[in-house]
Amino acid sequence: MSIHIGSKQSGTGGAVSRRGFLKCAAAAGGALAMPTLIPASALGRDGAVAPSERIVMGGIGIGGRGSADLGHGILPEKDTQFVAVCDVRKDRREAVKRMVDTKYGNQDCATYSDIREFLATRTDIDAVLIATSDRWHAAASVLAMRAGKDVYCEKPGSMTIAEGQAVVDAARRYARVFQTGTQRLSEANFTVANELLRLGRLGKIHTVRAHIAPWDSAYMNRAWLPAEPEPPREELDWDAWLGPAPWRPYNSRYVRGGWHGQYDFHTSCIGEWGSHTFAQCHVALGLGHSAPVFYGYVNNETSDGMVMRFANGVEMVSQRTGWHGSCGVRFEGSEGWVACADGYQRPEVSRPSLLADYTKLVNDYQARTGRRMGHMRNFLDCVRTRQQPVADAGVMHYSMAAVHAANIAMWLKRDMRFDPVKNEFINDPEANRMRSRAMRQPWQI
Repeated sequence: MSIHIGSKQSGTGGAVSRRGFLKCAAAAGGALAMPTLIPASALGRDGAVAPSERIVMGGIGIGGRGSADLGHGILPEKDTQFVAVCDVRKDRREAVKRMVDTKYGNQDCATYSDIREFLATRTDIDAVLIATSDRWHAAASVLAMRAGKDVYCEKPGSMTIAEGQAVVDAARRYARVFQTGTQRLSEANFTVANELLRLGRLGKIHTVRAHIAPWDSAYMNRAWLPAEPEPPREELDWDAWLGPAPWRPYNSRYVRGGWHGQYDFHTSCIGEWGSHTFAQCHVALGLGHSAPVFYGYVNNETSDGMVMRFANGVEMVSQRTGWHGSCGVRFEGSEGWVACADGYQRPEVSRPSLLADYTKLVNDYQARTGRRMGHMRNFLDCVRTRQQPVADAGVMHYSMAAVHAANIAMWLKRDMRFDPVKNEFINDPEANRMRSRAMRQPWQI
């Protein structure tokens, strides 16, 4: 589907472009016969950011996770202005509007139900937060980048290897900043673990371990839930909710989270947490834009214990247990190990001396890379500088390619060999056919 980018205008709700307002005000200034009092905040004084210098943002599909991104990562930032939300669910649109309007003390947040109208008309928006369910992530990201928007998209960034490639191609073609929501790559504990590996303090690395979700199966459900009467379209646009996924009859359980564990909508227990932990392992190894070349089938329901081997010989192992927190990683070398997961006060290490300069490791990382802690903050900084964020489109694609390859090895019940340069399986036509899925019109990318 192609998107027509219309002339610059306000969207639903009558929101006037802040930049357009300032330009018009400046042009009319000479006609004023009396002095005009301008608030210091409009001039960027007293710690404020002038409206013309703010990053104008919108959102697509903002539910629970997206509301956390919005409330903690966007609305508190002085150099951003959130102006519009697009969601196929009326209750979600209205909830986000209330949240934003309450924060800004006005009624300016515009609402849209159609992503095509939203992207085509809101040419004032610089960047979008995409936090739909999994099936929409890649398609919405590509459509937004075609429309000239930078993109922060929640994980997992793709449903297939082909979708991941499409996101990489769009970011490159349209010169857009893309950040996938693997936020642990911007948290101090995980950064320290990565730095211990990078600096060689663990010796020669031989194994990295990646936490996968300890629920559900790699063999997802393909059965339809029973049909229920569809709600009015203004309340929920069911066809748009499905988006590029295959058609299914409406059932309210899907909308309430019942899409998890469904083949058409999910990336299995491997992708649920592996979209985080595989990316963490890839980046720590300096292989953010590559993927394992071997995937060893394991005869269980979840891929627990699967060995994935990189071209340099380092093995990445998927594990359901081994941490006392979620989304854990563990890096093992000839001189020691480090492990970290959500909720850890500090990483666990083979010897305490590895953490003696914990704060310095964090500060040195920020000085070396120019990145601040905070995943959304890293994205916003890159929107300004046009540098690549820590979890760019390549990091998303190759970590998800590993997820998809692991899933395919489980589904076909055999070992897989993968070429990360060509993005194809070696001598396996059946596996290569599974690199993509049909996408419903008009949501093809």
